[in-house]
Amino acid sequence: MSQSSPRPAATPWWRHAAIYQIYIRSFADGNGDGIGDIAGVRGRLPYLRQLGVDALWFNPWYVSPMADAGYDVADYRDIDPLFGTLAEAEELIAEAHGHDLRVIVDLVPNHCSDRHPWFVQALAAGPGSPERERFWFLPGRGAYGELPPNDWNSYFGGPAWTRITEADGTQGPWYLHMFAPEQPDLNWEHPDVGTEFEDVLRFWLDRGVDGFRIDVAHGLAKKPGLPDVGENPDPTDLPYQDVDAVHTVYRDWRKILDTYPGERVFIGEVWLPEAEQFARYLRHDELHSAFNFDYLCCPWDSGALRKVVDATLASHEPVGAPPTWVLSNHDTIRHVTRYGRADTSFDMGDKRLLDPSDTALGRHRGRAAALVSLALPGGVYVYQGDELGLPEVQDLPDEVLQDPTFVRSGGADRGRDGCRVPLPWETGGPSLGFSAPAAGHVQTAGHVPATGHVPVAGTAPAAPWLPQPEGWAELGAEAQHEDPYSVLTLYRQALALRGAELAGLPETLEWADAGPDTLCFDRTGGFRCLTAFASPLPLPGGARVLLASGPLGTGTDGRPVLPRDTTVWLRMAG
Repeated sequence: MSQSSPRPAATPWWRHAAIYQIYIRSFADGNGDGIGDIAGVRGRLPYLRQLGVDALWFNPWYVSPMADAGYDVADYRDIDPLFGTLAEAEELIAEAHGHDLRVIVDLVPNHCSDRHPWFVQALAAGPGSPERERFWFLPGRGAYGELPPNDWNSYFGGPAWTRITEADGTQGPWYLHMFAPEQPDLNWEHPDVGTEFEDVLRFWLDRGVDGFRIDVAHGLAKKPGLPDVGENPDPTDLPYQDVDAVHTVYRDWRKILDTYPGERVFIGEVWLPEAEQFARYLRHDELHSAFNFDYLCCPWDSGALRKVVDATLASHEPVGAPPTWVLSNHDTIRHVTRYGRADTSFDMGDKRLLDPSDTALGRHRGRAAALVSLALPGGVYVYQGDELGLPEVQDLPDEVLQDPTFVRSGGADRGRDGCRVPLPWETGGPSLGFSAPAAGHVQTAGHVPATGHVPVAGTAPAAPWLPQPEGWAELGAEAQHEDPYSVLTLYRQALALRGAELAGLPETLEWADAGPDTLCFDRTGGFRCLTAFASPLPLPGGARVLLASGPLGTGTDGRPVLPRDTTVWLRMAG
């Protein structure tokens, strides 16, 4: 068993960590089958260490039928063969720790797969059986039970209920699935569910993982009786989310986590409309931190960003939790594409997937936004490919789309596949280095093949599971590695400076007035982050430039000028 990586510090590591999100099937393919895997990640650990992040968060790698890309878990204690083996996962954890990288794994406690042994047993056991009590099986409404038990809708579209057919051919009850029908919701009122997940926590903690990202952390508990949502519901009081009983779950989990050494951590995916609701999950005996979706959804606008930053700091301060900042993830449109639109905001309910975007403008703004995010107090997340400046792939053919939201919405929602396209690593080859190269091929900088996973010489790797678009060769890590002006170089420089200048500082900032359409804040020790959103802006006299998101201009007086949509880090005089 691997022990958690020790790195003592005055401030717990998770309060200021830069965490890199790995969507494993799209990161790197180590065995040449066209799907990313553990072997591919192990081969790219030197790249991740050179990038300068502190921890790796892995999307689900458990045994799964892959109805929702692994978020339909059939076995929480094993690795899906698509990705490797449990032994390989243990080796990866140990190797990551050897590179001073912590490992966070996804945990999916709201629902499981319809292939999970519990659900298979529940279907076989029949009406009224104890096995069915672990889920939400309820009789339908209507004269013949032909209507769902309530009016809840799935997040993926359509009703949140599916009716089963019993073994004798008769129509049976309905079961709840807030996502796809292949993802039945677990009944957290049943003691077996809590006992099971406490054991799952210990299983992975014993193998050295440094923490868990909790999927749908706000959704485990449901209101007693599962009442209707009704017309014009209060978004702060929905019966399937943010029910008080969920906090008991996390307090129980925290007691377990705190018995392990090494500053292990819980991170919540918490989508809620009010800051006060959100903050309750971050109390001292519950979760350590949670994703800041308000920041992710915020438009590229100085006033809107300042408002979100202020609200974030204000909501975290009373519970003593560190704020976090994120620009993109595996469920949202990549920020390079969002920032190139006329409307730069993001809404999960209306993603505007096909809105046109100026990619060059979006990448320019994305560079500036990266420096803002990395300068803010607290933790930060980098979604794989952010450091390469990858845009959303908006023109994937219908026949290759795999996200269940595409099917469940009848094609109205094209889903999340556009942000999940396999990464480009090299400038050539059929998969741009995503799939393992044949023996003798030149390796990308920072790539070391994992033992036992180098393809046989002369064999051709399979095509990536989603096609990479034209033009991505120039965005690959190989093309950007030696380019001093690339997005990759900017991220490496920024992460290094962040670690040297900002890690461990108080989780506060002071706003400075730099004029209209600017965002300007100071951190302890004379560090200033300054962004110009509209007109070019002369830099303050006596300030030393630490890093800029793009080239600076020169004013008529010879002073450096910050161009529009550009961020600079400064060391202020005195």
